[in-house]
Amino acid sequence: MPGNSFNRSPTPTAPTSRLERLLRERELRKSNRHSQPVEEARDSNKDLELHGDLCSSESDIREEELFEKDAAARLPERFPRQDEQSSIKQRLLVVANRLPVSATRKGVDSWQLEISVGGLVSAILGVREFDTRWIGWAGLNVPDEVGQNSLTKALAEKRCIPVFLDEELAHQYYNGYCNNVLWPLFHYLGLPQEDRLATTRTFQSQFDAYKIVNQMFADVVYRHYEEGDVVWCHDYHLMFLPKCLKELDEKMKVGWFLHTPFPSSEIHRTLPSRTELLRSVLAADLVGFHTYDYARHFVSACTRILGLEGTPEGVEDHGKLIRVAAFPIGIDSERFIRALELPQVQDQINELKGRFAGRKVMLGVDRLDMIKGIPQKILAFEKFLEENPDWRDKVVLIQIAVPTRTDVAEYQKLTSQVHEIVGRINGRFGTLTAVPIHHLDRSLDFHALCALYAVTDVALITSLRDGMNLVSYEYVACQAYKKGVLILSEFAGAAQSLGAGAILINPWNINEVSASIAYALTMPADEREKRHQFNFKHVITHTSREWAATFVSELNDTIVEAQLRTRQVPPPLPNEAAVDRYSKSNNRLIILGFNATLTEPVDALGSGGQIKEMELKLHPNVRDPLKKLSDDPKTTIVVLSGSDRGVLDKNFSEFNMWLAAENGMFLRLTSGEWMTTMPENLNMDWADSVKQVFEYFTERTPRSHFELRETSVVWNYKYSDVEFGRLQARDLLQHLWTGPISNASLDVVQGGRSVEVRAVGVSKGAAIDRILGEIIHQKGMKAPIDYVLCVGHFLPKDEDVYTFFEPELPSESPTIARAMLSSSNKPSLPKFHGSSKCGSKAARLKKQRSMSTLERRKMDQAIGIPLQPTYRDRVSLQEGSSVLDLKGDNYFSCTVSRKRSSARYLLKTSDSVVELLKELADQLE
Repeated sequence: MPGNSFNRSPTPTAPTSRLERLLRERELRKSNRHSQPVEEARDSNKDLELHGDLCSSESDIREEELFEKDAAARLPERFPRQDEQSSIKQRLLVVANRLPVSATRKGVDSWQLEISVGGLVSAILGVREFDTRWIGWAGLNVPDEVGQNSLTKALAEKRCIPVFLDEELAHQYYNGYCNNVLWPLFHYLGLPQEDRLATTRTFQSQFDAYKIVNQMFADVVYRHYEEGDVVWCHDYHLMFLPKCLKELDEKMKVGWFLHTPFPSSEIHRTLPSRTELLRSVLAADLVGFHTYDYARHFVSACTRILGLEGTPEGVEDHGKLIRVAAFPIGIDSERFIRALELPQVQDQINELKGRFAGRKVMLGVDRLDMIKGIPQKILAFEKFLEENPDWRDKVVLIQIAVPTRTDVAEYQKLTSQVHEIVGRINGRFGTLTAVPIHHLDRSLDFHALCALYAVTDVALITSLRDGMNLVSYEYVACQAYKKGVLILSEFAGAAQSLGAGAILINPWNINEVSASIAYALTMPADEREKRHQFNFKHVITHTSREWAATFVSELNDTIVEAQLRTRQVPPPLPNEAAVDRYSKSNNRLIILGFNATLTEPVDALGSGGQIKEMELKLHPNVRDPLKKLSDDPKTTIVVLSGSDRGVLDKNFSEFNMWLAAENGMFLRLTSGEWMTTMPENLNMDWADSVKQVFEYFTERTPRSHFELRETSVVWNYKYSDVEFGRLQARDLLQHLWTGPISNASLDVVQGGRSVEVRAVGVSKGAAIDRILGEIIHQKGMKAPIDYVLCVGHFLPKDEDVYTFFEPELPSESPTIARAMLSSSNKPSLPKFHGSSKCGSKAARLKKQRSMSTLERRKMDQAIGIPLQPTYRDRVSLQEGSSVLDLKGDNYFSCTVSRKRSSARYLLKTSDSVVELLKELADQLE
């Protein structure tokens, strides 16, 4: 990060925007890369000769991905030693299910270690800007303490840190929940179909093991964590890890990346543990995926399952923004390009050319897995041979199918199915000297694979669902001379990167795949050249090294943005100070909201029952403290709500307090009658036309409803389908602005999932002037108010009630003063200087006449409730100015749940409000 003390010193001109910061970081990475010594390139060429592993860097990082594990022993030790690390480099803790090292026990306290290279390993090793350490499972059971200590010491030399799992726990976690539940579901294969009761028990035990293992990973990370480290968690194995880490240290920089597809919300919602997993991932600061589709599915799942707000940047969770973005992984393209120049690769290229002379070569390289679409590929090739008899002795398909999970019945069945299809086709179209399909149930070493890539005319990838599929990248990197054609499944993540240069196909459409094979084999040379150049440029630009560096850079920048955003979030309310000031004051005013402030917590999606949740009820634990406070002669309580009078009457009639309904437009003491505080010139002629619009959209939006109040009209779509409700709200707003309210003096107030139309001037802040004046008169208040507590979950439009009581600082505008207050993150109370009275605000307590007799009678007939006029004309300006003697230290404004607010402080939930009221009530005993 520019200006980050961990990786470089601040630049003279610090970038101001996120894009500027990321561009600066990118240029610095490029300059550092170009400044590396030439010898590094020579060394890497020598290293290539020792690379005998990884014929395909699949994006799903599992141990089955490594095609030739035993060849990893020939790899050089590429993990930098401690003395090679620069002390100014930021530390990067990479946390994955498996360590990039395979361990074999040779004695009681001796181990043989072999580095295993995969796509993720190559990416991380290529990033030299960070001091990297790797944390993961060693892949074997080490029950004795001597073995664990000796292996830990041996792995430390490779900059690896092990997590030890016992055999049963590892089986339940890895083979159970990871590979039996999450992996199939994320690849659209669904949950296992077994006996329902047995499945439920299995799911639960496997899920319990999954959570235990994730916590074990978190504990190991925390033991090695140092302040300022970046923790990068990988894949579906560790979805609980971000939450576990944040619980240990909330300031820890945590990123999470998924190497598989993320399914649509309709698929993900079938998972029993869907909510817990999503919540856990959202604890991360940055969530990454290979493609935009996967990122979009994740945001949609958070919206539909958790009821959170999706934004172009990610997911908004009560004011906290979790960034969600696409980071397509790449390969070490230079490694493949340089490998083609090696003598042993050239020899194999010449041998293959001679063997397949006169025939076009088609190639498939896959794990023998259900998601790879190998049967569909072979059947499409059979269809092509049927329809094109002239090609039968001119083309050959080489299919490399690497065995995986050979002990699982489904995989054994797939193997038999593929063998049967291949045998039938070879028997049908083969000759004594040649067969159309060469099928290999094994892996190839790196050099043989590069040679095969180089002689291939058409690469055929028919994945039914694939996170990325880097075989396509490897093929393109090796096609500098041949410039072959890539046929790529549209369901592979690579289709979004290489789609323009490849022939995209639906692998389920056998006829389409067959036609694509015919077109690829006969494609004109100039078109092949153009397609290849497009893909080649992408592959050499979007490398694995660039992918890793970009993600860590974005994570660092996300932290910077979060810190900037946090400065706008009020700090938590210091309860002790608020209670202490309350006990020492003589005339207290408490202003409380109702919905989401004093009500029972409800499910954000309304899954607990829409009808039940639409009926607002007081929090069960708030009645006793509220009763004590309202009976205290030194305390005046006002419930200020947008709800109508009937709702407030039903919930608060038993208390001795003031009720201000419909955003303060109606007011009464619970022992008195309702009166109006509405301005004299308030016009409601627009209500009927707006009501018609709201009725129309209610009929066409299932589970939405509207409410016609006396001073406003509200349309609520909280319980509707999230996406559909949002679209309907957008259409409703457009219709309102161009229709019924285009020339009216009205405000359109948008809530979380509601639209409210009200007259200009109808707001809680505007009404508080009139409400306070009426309270002064009714109570005959002579002693000044020296303590104010204002708590509510108010809409942004109504948050002017928070700023009404703010003492104005001399020589500073109220806006600046409020900004200073809201930006304070210190738990102690802010101090104010200058005038201690809000005389300027108290002086604005205007005389307000009641509604005309005609208007009042019309309203009486409509609702059947008599209204009494307010008596503002009896309140003199001298009384109004003397009522407030409010020092800054004695004013506490608190928003509930809403993180960004003009209030001074924050209370997380209505439970926190109840706890605060209990503490205040205890001071009266």
